[in-house]
Formats: sequence, C-alpha cells, structure tokens
Amino acid sequence: MEKMIHGNKIHVLIFPAGEVNAAELHDALCSCVNIEVYGASSEDRHGRFLFKNYKTGLPNISDGSFMQEFNRVLDEWQIDFIFPTHDTVAEYFASCRNMLHAGVICADSRTAHICRDKRLAYELFQGEGFCPEIYSGFDRLPVFMKPRRGQGAIGAKLINSRQDVPAGLDLNDYVICEYLPGEEYTVDCLTDRHGSLTAVMPRSRQRLLAGITVRGKDETLTEEIRRIASCINEKLGFLGLWYFQIKKDVHGKFKLLEVSARCAGSMCLSRALGVNLPLLSVYAACGRSIEVIQNPYHVMADRTLLSRYRIDYIYDRVYMDLDDTLIIQDKVCLPVIQFVYQCRNCGIPVCLLTRHNDSHHDSDTECLSRHAVSTDLFEQIISLGAGEEKPDYIKPEGSIFIDNSYQERKKVFDRHHIPVFDVEGMEVLADWRS
Repeated sequence: MEKMIHGNKIHVLIFPAGEVNAAELHDALCSCVNIEVYGASSEDRHGRFLFKNYKTGLPNISDGSFMQEFNRVLDEWQIDFIFPTHDTVAEYFASCRNMLHAGVICADSRTAHICRDKRLAYELFQGEGFCPEIYSGFDRLPVFMKPRRGQGAIGAKLINSRQDVPAGLDLNDYVICEYLPGEEYTVDCLTDRHGSLTAVMPRSRQRLLAGITVRGKDETLTEEIRRIASCINEKLGFLGLWYFQIKKDVHGKFKLLEVSARCAGSMCLSRALGVNLPLLSVYAACGRSIEVIQNPYHVMADRTLLSRYRIDYIYDRVYMDLDDTLIIQDKVCLPVIQFVYQCRNCGIPVCLLTRHNDSHHDSDTECLSRHAVSTDLFEQIISLGAGEEKPDYIKPEGSIFIDNSYQERKKVFDRHHIPVFDVEGMEVLADWRS
C-alpha cells in the first residue's frame, strides 16, 4: 500500500481510542518525531486523558451516519492511516476500506473476517497439527466453550459436567473445543508489505485480568511456534502487526486458541525488547522496507492500574518549595522535576520559594547546581529571610503551590484559597496527553 503523506509527518488515527491496546499504540507512536497521533471514539473513555488530539461522540460503526462522520474527521485531521483497536472494527474497516478517506493498517477483508470468527479460523486450520479438536456438543468432557465472536475471555467457560452447560445455549454462537490445561502464550507477529513474516515474538501469559496479560515474559522462539506462525501467515493476508494465542494440550503440544488482526493489549512487552511493532506497521503501510532488531536480554512485565487525572482548575503560575520537595534526601525528585519541565513546555512560569539559605551550608543556587538543575527552569528563586512567610510572595490568581510541609501548605491555603499539593500529588498534575 503506497500512501501520500501530508507534510513532514504521518498522521495516524487510533480508533476506538479508549482501551488498553489503544494506550499501547499511543505510547508506541507518540514520541516518534515523524508521526502525529490522533485518537477518536464513539464512547468517551480513557482516550481524553491520553491523546492531545482527541474526539469522542462519533456514531457507532453500525450507525448509518458513521462513514460520513468518520470521513469528516479523517479529512479534518488529514489522517493518513487508521489503526483499528477492536476486532469488529478491524473487520468493518477491512471490508469497506475503499470508502474510507485514509488507509487502514489491518489485514485484508477475508483475513479480518476469519480472525473475528473462531469457528472459521478453526475450519481454515483443520488438519494442521496445532488446530485443537472441535466438538459439536458435550458428549466428551471436559471441554472448553467460547463465543465464536468473543474477546477478552468474555463468555468463555470450562465445562466439566452437564450441569456446567448454561441454560438456553445456542450452540451456533459458540465453539466447543478440547480442554487445554498447559501453558498459554501470546505470539506477537509482524508481516511486511510483501506478506513476509518479519517478527515472531512469543510471550507467556502468567497472570490475567479481564483477559489481558498483566504479568508475562518473553519466551524462546521454538521451531514449533515458528511453524505455527508461518502457517497462519501463509493462509491469511496480514499487513503489519497481528498476534495469535496458543496453549499446551495434555501432551505438551501447542494448540491454537485464536488469531487477531489488531494490536494486543500487552504488545508493550515486545516493545520492551526494542521492537516497536506499531511503528514498523506504519512504515510497512507506507510501502517502506522494514527490519527487526531485538535486544539481547529477557524481560518480564507486570502491570497494575495506572491513574490519570484532569482537574477543572486552570493554573498559569506555579510556586514550589526546594528542600524535601524538588530535592529529597539529596536527590532530585523525578516526578517534581518532570512536572517542572511539563510547565516549561507549556509556558507556565515556576517560582521557587525556599528557606534553604537559612538551614544549609550551601546557597540555593549552589544546591541546584550540585544536582544539575538549571536555574533557567525558574522564573524566580526567592530566598525567604527570618520571619518572612511564603504567602507574602504569592500572587494567588491562577496559581498553585507545591510544598512537602503541611504547615506551609496550610498557611498558603488559609490566606489565598488556591490549590496546594504535597509531592505525592504530582501525579494529579501530570499531563499524559501527547
């Protein structure tokens, strides 16, 4: 796929932009100097906390007005490529790519359709050694049942006895396959513009949350896994990133769980090995040649919930303490210095209010120099003398105050009634949008 790029940057839209894999695509692309990242969604979820360029409230893809409204967004932002993040959306975009005003980084229509329907996928690979046994009913137990068009383990269930079968089950909506008790891997893959398999990167799924790997590590690429990946790639038509999941049977042999034509929620583990699959996918879609360099180490990833915040107070000036705030235990506090640079990038002046000179052998500027913190980061450095109070130097309108001392925060709050923050509050002020 050749694509004319607008200006010096490739404009990439992630849709929908509110889930975990959308965040991975954002994180993989947002710092690339030749890519501008955009996010859009039908439902307002996490995207507004993450994307500098963001729209919500678009129609659902099943709505008759979706294509017109979506193309309007593509035109407004001059989007070059769309990254679908949901299997149904990938299937839809793949089937109507000629109607879209941008390219789609996704498999072809046949492939996206097969990836969305596990029964079709199993039928395609029937006879291959990695295809699990598929049953028409529950005569042979235990078995594992899962929706044909499901994701994230929703609706999947182990059936040990007849009593485990849900009432009113429509078997046409499910696949029933052999129970696989062994290790489970996700295998991240990359296919170049010629259809050649360029990367095969297995990772174990050691702990799951809502079907997403929250602990996993890279695993050795065996000849068995490579053969499975090659067979899938030969029988389907991918462009860029994709993945499949496998699980060992009772004999220790890997069997296929599913194949997906979108970004995986935990594809960050491959990026931690130095392989940026989303970026390479963009280059492949641009018609460029790509190659993979993987760093020579092993990595384990463990994830928990990450909080991002937006407050409705607009500030245009920051007052900040030095000791035990910017410098803690003779080290620069990383969240605080990151916030200082965030303010600098946004043109928000930062003023240091400090009593350092009264209680240390060096001066405040010498302290900053010793910690390689430039005084140019601050609009002012005000050293308070004996009997002077920090509230006396604060212009309250549109200001915030940061200090580790509760007593100092209370004095400022009581007099000026502006927001005050301890060091732990830096995460509330962090702006992740890019």
